[in-house]
Amino acid sequence: QVDLAESGGGSVQAGGSLTLSCVAGGYASNSLTVGWFRQSTGNQRKGVAAIYLRDGATYYDTSVQGRFTFTQDADKKTIYLQMTDLKPEDSDTYYCAAKPGFGRGSWYNFRFWGRGTQVIVSS
Repeated sequence: QVDLAESGGGSVQAGGSLTLSCVAGGYASNSLTVGWFRQSTGNQRKGVAAIYLRDGATYYDTSVQGRFTFTQDADKKTIYLQMTDLKPEDSDTYYCAAKPGFGRGSWYNFRFWGRGTQVIVSS
């Protein structure tokens, strides 16, 4: 079981920045991939970015490549997603998720989910 808690969402103007935080607890091994997904009402969740905690390997959706960046604080078991140059189309509810092992660029089989944090980008 992996427990996930997100924070850091909010409202920002286009071109601005936000940092989302995901505190991950309850796991014994850092062979874990933690990802961020986005979803709006009526739409499927879409993978945005993911990081393999053991070696820091990351992968990103092309829509955020170069704008979103991961950092992690292993002692605090916290993963940060720094979002820059935000666009109105980035507005959504963002969910932290996790799955055992290395993600290998896949958005599938994430088993554990947080409750989400909302991001609103105004033009």
